[in-house]
Amino acid sequence: MDEWGPEKVVCVSDTRTGMRGVLVIDNTARGMGKGGTRMSPGLTVAEVARLARVMTWKWAGVDLFHGGAKAGIRFDPARADKEAVLRAFVRALSNEVPAEYVLGLDVGMTERDAAVVQDELRDRGAAVGTPAELGGVPYDQLGVTGYGLAEATDAVTELTGARVAIQGFGAVGRAAAKRYAELGATVVAVSSALGVRHDPDGLDVAALLAVPGDRTVTEYRGGRLLALGEELLVPAEVLVPAATQDVIDVDLAGRIGARVVVEGANLPTTPAAQRVLATRGVTVLPDFIANAGGVVAAAYAMDARYSALRPDPAAIYAVIADKLRANAVTVLDHARALGRTTHEAARDLAQTRVREAMRLRGRLPNPS
Repeated sequence: MDEWGPEKVVCVSDTRTGMRGVLVIDNTARGMGKGGTRMSPGLTVAEVARLARVMTWKWAGVDLFHGGAKAGIRFDPARADKEAVLRAFVRALSNEVPAEYVLGLDVGMTERDAAVVQDELRDRGAAVGTPAELGGVPYDQLGVTGYGLAEATDAVTELTGARVAIQGFGAVGRAAAKRYAELGATVVAVSSALGVRHDPDGLDVAALLAVPGDRTVTEYRGGRLLALGEELLVPAEVLVPAATQDVIDVDLAGRIGARVVVEGANLPTTPAAQRVLATRGVTVLPDFIANAGGVVAAAYAMDARYSALRPDPAAIYAVIADKLRANAVTVLDHARALGRTTHEAARDLAQTRVREAMRLRGRLPNPS
């Protein structure tokens, strides 16, 4: 715990289903807690707490008025009894959802899962990221996070002809590849849990997207297969780690050849690695700046929770592009002015906004 939070940590379990879960509400000075819920067999409370803090900075970074929060369920999302476990988790948190926290989508969760949450609580406001058929904003279908990654990148570097390598070809990586190609970049490598597909002359993004799921890497006919991890080191101007946290350490930071690293996942680079990259002159777009397209879409969804009007995807894309492009430039300028890493500069901007909200609410300690 520190001056920012967390404000609440709730651990829940259910012996009948084997559900074990946690909700961390980090800081609500700027509004109600909102962040994705993830499901993974190795999930920990510390992991969720770190991600909740990222959400505090992410909401403040895009200057939208919600608070940092995150939830997680320690369970394998591939199991057939996933729905029963999810329902048990939601029932256990019925005092907090949606009174203090609105669920969103993260690793291991789908738009259908968000619909299940709404059904369990009989409350349309219990979750965002629900299918369009239920009046929601389907993050994965629209590809809002990946779209925002490419837009933020285009604001700080020339993408026409630039080579892009993407680690993680899930919903975020797939949408990012599509938008990078539309902006004139050449996607040369993508990876999934099954391996890496690389072609120095460029992969056919349309053909990649035609193959669903992790099978993309193995079923795509073109280029060659590489071992996992090699996608981080192939020749490319732009590297997008969009898989999981802590994948780029000091050693990798010293060997990466890309001139721009765009954090598609949350916390993909360690603080020590960030300093190495800065020393080498590599531009890093921090996670809570670059991958904030999802929270912009979530804000739309939360505003529309009790409206009969369907959110307009074109308007959502436009706001994502405007906010993320402007924020990327602002953070890089701030980092240069301060002589600090981009993560430090971005946190400085976000913390200023959160601290002022805490001051106005009387949440700061009285001066001695």
